[in-house]
Amino acid sequence: MTVDVCLLAELPPGSMRLVAVGELEIGVYNCADGVLRAIEDRCSHDDGPLCEGDWDPVDCVVVCPRHGSRFDLATGRPLSLPAFEPVAVYEVTVEGGVVRLDVGDALAPS
Repeated sequence: MTVDVCLLAELPPGSMRLVAVGELEIGVYNCADGVLRAIEDRCSHDDGPLCEGDWDPVDCVVVCPRHGSRFDLATGRPLSLPAFEPVAVYEVTVEGGVVRLDVGDALAPS
């Protein structure tokens, strides 16, 4: 299933948009280099709201606001403890100037 997020012009580099798809929430990030990434809004350490944390658009990393685990937005893998399990990441495309999120399947951590 593919979901329209917003116009690309509404998501400039360095910004994030939280998208609800049913009960699932996904953070869609436009990193400083213009690469779009999407990650489940759930810290694998304690199921907290991952996308409420700070994020680094240059390194494309989000920091869990509860305990400080850093997650790679490209792979969903944690880069620091206490989290040690990856979270789901999703494919993001741009078609006709519209940011689209494929929520059919999470990408396997690489």
